[in-house]
Amino acid sequence: MDSTISVSKGVFVFKNGATKAKTRRKAQKCNSLLDRTTASALWYRSYETLWTKVRDQLDKLLSGSYEKILDDLLSFVEGCYQSLEYSGVLPTAALLTGINQIDHLAQLEALAGNIRNNTFSLVVLLQSRDCPSMKAAVETLVSGFVEEKEEDSESRRLRRNQLNLGVLRAWYLEKYQQMDRKPNLAIIVPDFELFGPEVLQDLILVLNSYAAELPFVLVFGVATSVATIHSVLPYHVTSKIKLSIFQSEPSIVNLNKVLDSVLLTPYCPFHLSGKTFKLLTDIFLFYDFSVKGFVEGFKYALMEHYFQGTIYGLCSVTSDREELEEAVDQLSAADLESIRQLLSFRPLIESLDNPQEVIDFLTKDDYLRRMLPSILLEVHNFWFTFHCTLEMMQVLVQDLPRTPLGKQLRELYGQCISTDVTQRVEFRECMQLVSFMSKEEILAKVVKMMEVIQKYMERNDEATIRGETIFEVDLLEKINTDLERFANEIVKAGMERMAVDAEETAASLIVSPKMNRQELKERLLNAARQPRMESPFFKSVGNLVSYLTEEVFRKYLRPFNRGPPLIELFVYSDSATIRRHIVGVPRAAVHTALNNPHYYLQCECCELDEDCSLVPTLPDLSVAYKLHLECGRMINLFDWLQAFRTVVDDGSSDDQERQVDPQIQARFTRAVAELQFLGYIKTSKRKTDHVARLTW
Repeated sequence: MDSTISVSKGVFVFKNGATKAKTRRKAQKCNSLLDRTTASALWYRSYETLWTKVRDQLDKLLSGSYEKILDDLLSFVEGCYQSLEYSGVLPTAALLTGINQIDHLAQLEALAGNIRNNTFSLVVLLQSRDCPSMKAAVETLVSGFVEEKEEDSESRRLRRNQLNLGVLRAWYLEKYQQMDRKPNLAIIVPDFELFGPEVLQDLILVLNSYAAELPFVLVFGVATSVATIHSVLPYHVTSKIKLSIFQSEPSIVNLNKVLDSVLLTPYCPFHLSGKTFKLLTDIFLFYDFSVKGFVEGFKYALMEHYFQGTIYGLCSVTSDREELEEAVDQLSAADLESIRQLLSFRPLIESLDNPQEVIDFLTKDDYLRRMLPSILLEVHNFWFTFHCTLEMMQVLVQDLPRTPLGKQLRELYGQCISTDVTQRVEFRECMQLVSFMSKEEILAKVVKMMEVIQKYMERNDEATIRGETIFEVDLLEKINTDLERFANEIVKAGMERMAVDAEETAASLIVSPKMNRQELKERLLNAARQPRMESPFFKSVGNLVSYLTEEVFRKYLRPFNRGPPLIELFVYSDSATIRRHIVGVPRAAVHTALNNPHYYLQCECCELDEDCSLVPTLPDLSVAYKLHLECGRMINLFDWLQAFRTVVDDGSSDDQERQVDPQIQARFTRAVAELQFLGYIKTSKRKTDHVARLTW
């Protein structure tokens, strides 16, 4: 009988000698989407170099900030069963991570990796999405422990529904029965609030019943507060655990570290304008508290900045003249013409006194190439002095009453990069408060400002030794010398003259019994018109404040639009593009997709001459949506169906009495259900054959 002849219908498979592969196919290497020309362009190489450097610094900084809390958790996981205080209960650590789950999931994943690599314990990351039920939670838990150590063991031949805590106990006792020291079984729950309360309660009770033979350790990632644990777990469950609290650094602290140590430094030549920087910080502060999200927004702005053209590749991570000359030599004539079109290039031309030099700048490409390295070095040195002066201002104003200018470096940066801060009312208020400080307070601030200058000079010396970015420090040395001179004057200044003036004023205002009101008024007016004799201390403080205002802050904290030539190559100011791509507008996006599907699908059948037009080739959902826009608050379903049929079925336009095709009716019903799911309509109790429109 033929192998393909059968009494019943069937599908017959012929393997043709093929056998199952014994080895896994190696993953093919994914090639980059960028072609060779793009990858070798100046702007892309500069972007890649800068982002690699920033990313490495961020990884080192964030790993260092997590190091303390991770070390404490490692010690807890490793040593909790070495004492008798956890007898009969489950050791449980609650890591208070803050409200952001995005960053702290990575933090707990790093904790799981450290437990695997640095301790003898086993670890499983138990996420709520993998545990919709108690059965799924136990299967995920057991498979995580067993398969972590036994990749080729019999557990591979077990079906997932056969995995239970009895299997885990048998595996654990068999594998580690000969060892004097047995590993702990750490279970990390990164999203405690998202876990089903019933699942979590049952899991803790079951784990506690096995605690005599299996040393479980629980780690909860809590995004809110400890009170959440007590609200989710009743007493009969919390009595089975012994809770230890660990507090991680708030996201705002990590953001300030990222900005102060990496992004807002002269060693990161790329800068954000005031509006763009405020947009990213507002998203962080009022939306997600995600340092990772802030860094991704910064990275997107970095990509957009370099993608504008080849000349933006001059925003490099080095101020070495030879490397700058090498980069300038790669510019074409069109690139040099783009440089001449920059807004900051015009003040450079207008500042030249020699007419021949003006002609050379505007017409001779070779001359411009020779001059560009010096101009770019001036920009690098501007940022070096800008950031040093910015930190000096932070020292001066961060602890003033009501902090008119703010206390964080990011707050000062947002104001100084966009406006002349010395012209602001808040700055004048700060300087007035500084002039009222005591001698000890003002001297302490002067010493801290000098320490800031010394820090920048020492870092520049270290960079010189390593052959990295080098800046000019002559201005900082002069400011440091002047501050030292003012500090010595304040130390030597006294307040004796003020006491004498007070006695003379009091003597001149003695009221005699025969003095009338008019004489008293004239004496008071004369005393007010007399010039006030300041003490040496107040005079020295006034000189210091005037010096900082006129010679330091006003000169070196200029907004970027008043900076040196070609500073646009170092600043990204297109906040509208960042807002459009980072801040989601789901309602507008859905409206665009339904009103004009061609915008996203890019297919010829959906192309419309006008946004309000209707064609039969549009998706049914789009047709129903566009028809519902023409209705009022209440929509008659029968009229809506007739209009839908008229659009999608051209043959029905002449025969309105013909019965509706069931297929068209089914398509219409599905489109209406989808609109209801999207929230555009709802059923109405006022009229059974109508739906209510929810948008306007």
